Amino acid sequence: MLSTTLAEVRTVPASGRSAPRGSHPLRLDIQGLRAVAVGLVVLSHAGVAQVSGGYVGVDVFFVISGFLITSLLLRELAATGRVSIRAFYARRALRLLPASSLVIAVTLAGAWLFLSKARLAEYAGDALAGALYVVNFRLAAAGTDYLAQNSPPSPFQHFWSLAVEEQFYLVWPLLLLLCWRAARGRRRLVVVPLGALVLGSFAVSVLMTDSSPSWAYFISLTRGWELGAGALLALATARLERLPAALAGPLTWLGLVCVVLAAVRYDDRTPFPGHHALLPVLGTMLVLAGGCAPAAHGAGWLLGRRPLVWLGGLSYGWYLWHWPLLVIAPAALGRTDGTAGVPLALGLCAVALGLAWLTLRLVENPVRFHRAFRGRPRRALALGAGLTAGATALSLTAAAVPPTIEVGGPAPVLAEALADAPDPQTRLAELLASSPVSLPSNLTPALPKVKSSRSAVYRDGCHVDHDSTRTPSCVYGDRASSRTVVLFGDSHAAQWFPALRRLATARGWKLVSLTKASCKVADVTIISDHEPYTACDTWRSHAVVKINTLHPALVVVSSSDAGDPAQPADDPLQQWTTGFEDTLRDLGTSGAHVAVLLDTPWPKGDPVDCAAKNSLHLRACANHLPDAIHDATRHTALRSAAAATGTSVIDPEPWVCAPRTGTCPVVVGDTAVYRDDSHLSEAYAEALTPVLAPALDRLLGTG
Repeated sequence: MLSTTLAEVRTVPASGRSAPRGSHPLRLDIQGLRAVAVGLVVLSHAGVAQVSGGYVGVDVFFVISGFLITSLLLRELAATGRVSIRAFYARRALRLLPASSLVIAVTLAGAWLFLSKARLAEYAGDALAGALYVVNFRLAAAGTDYLAQNSPPSPFQHFWSLAVEEQFYLVWPLLLLLCWRAARGRRRLVVVPLGALVLGSFAVSVLMTDSSPSWAYFISLTRGWELGAGALLALATARLERLPAALAGPLTWLGLVCVVLAAVRYDDRTPFPGHHALLPVLGTMLVLAGGCAPAAHGAGWLLGRRPLVWLGGLSYGWYLWHWPLLVIAPAALGRTDGTAGVPLALGLCAVALGLAWLTLRLVENPVRFHRAFRGRPRRALALGAGLTAGATALSLTAAAVPPTIEVGGPAPVLAEALADAPDPQTRLAELLASSPVSLPSNLTPALPKVKSSRSAVYRDGCHVDHDSTRTPSCVYGDRASSRTVVLFGDSHAAQWFPALRRLATARGWKLVSLTKASCKVADVTIISDHEPYTACDTWRSHAVVKINTLHPALVVVSSSDAGDPAQPADDPLQQWTTGFEDTLRDLGTSGAHVAVLLDTPWPKGDPVDCAAKNSLHLRACANHLPDAIHDATRHTALRSAAAATGTSVIDPEPWVCAPRTGTCPVVVGDTAVYRDDSHLSEAYAEALTPVLAPALDRLLGTG
């Protein structure tokens, strides 16, 4: 990918026989194409709107890598009939690891100094996964975690593409060797099994892009076909060298247009990779294919220009350096939102280019061309193992010994204070009014663990993701009980699960959880991922039918005030009121009591990161009423709908914000109030059980 050298950018001789190294013509057009690809990636990451699909530059790199590396392997097979696996991995280690290990170390230091102290263990885990070339799996898993989707990007996120490439090359040389021997060196026969694998990978990519987009984007199984496409092209080099100039030249221009077209037409709404990846992949193949028979007026005329060739030679280092700078530098410069505008981002990318040049001159070339490693693959592999071990040790150390977050004295244990109070609501109001100024020394759980806490609805897969319409049977509490309580809504309903489960266990209820990501209680189609969220509408109707068949004693409903209608009405208040009424009436047909929990007040920004940064000045992180109410119109609509349908309303505002001052602190007693920019923490929701209990007991006649 980005890691091939200028010396490797050579074609395989048409005869397929070995030739002196210097006799293979340099493919300067490939260096220029690499420059185009990395430029698209960098501009896209810098926020340049005109190239919103610049991420396709990675796909261009995959195809180039498959073409070049397979060309080298074919050259070796043609000359010797074998492939030295040890020498192959030695070359990869010398090329990749010196620069990547340096970037991992510097990025980890930058994260330690400037990024959230509460996330350092998470970033250290990313660094470890990056050093071991498995970070793509970590990112794919995180992409399916609904509660992690609004997290800031990791400074190691860009290592995913390197991981995909190296996972591919763990098996590709062996596959190529086996197919070569089985076909007795006849390339036509080698193409058949390898082509089948490429088609299989592409099919999986298309299917998974629809069903599991995060996994489809990051894993090698769905990206392998792109590297394989370049490899198949390498097998056809002898034929491609005989292309007439009148055809080869236009092919290269057509291919370049395809790549640029994908970059300017695609954006974050484009399902990717899937079939959309065909455009940049085929475009790259056309440039490579046409370049095998250079034409005077082909795209090589442009791509072979010295500035692009020079930039292509720095593409690996530029790719490595630009992303950590874009993530860390804004925080280091004191940007409160942690992001860089386009002008600053472009300036940081220019700095990254300078770092890439220094890395090439001072690290990459001196190591790769040192005489100590010339013809000594064992030494190169030992160096690679040492660098990987060093990056691994550094990452593990950072995770085990995170930066210190300053704390104050201990605070009252919230859960105990409310459980033991004669009037839990009054005691909670006192604790809200006297919330700690400094992070308590007995904060439970510790601040870095607040975000990672997951209740059973998430651990058990009961909180349905965006694309699914299933209504799984998730039953807790006393499964044999004749009294059923249903929790229904989106993640802002799921945040109350710890309290309801504790009540179900204590009261002997059967608790059924039915929640779906971002799916509102109101029968109003909203926008999700830039499209109408019809999966929510389907799930909601199925869930209401299921609830009515359960004949529950009580249905507790809640949903976030976020989300915009797909078809905004002239009167939003009436639109939401009608939507809530429709759902509440449908739920009431079962004869169950229905209780609406209004949305909780929201913090400002990410409260955990803010608390880590202002651990001795927590009031700087507090929000205030009425600003903490995310959408007052929706609150009014829900109250009106509840009144019209005879539904009970429970307002958690006085449980989160001090009644007299309207201050909404981020820590109450020994407990963090929020886990992220909208959800209550698991510990706080569970601690509120004694406050929530009286309202539900009254509805069930058990108070």
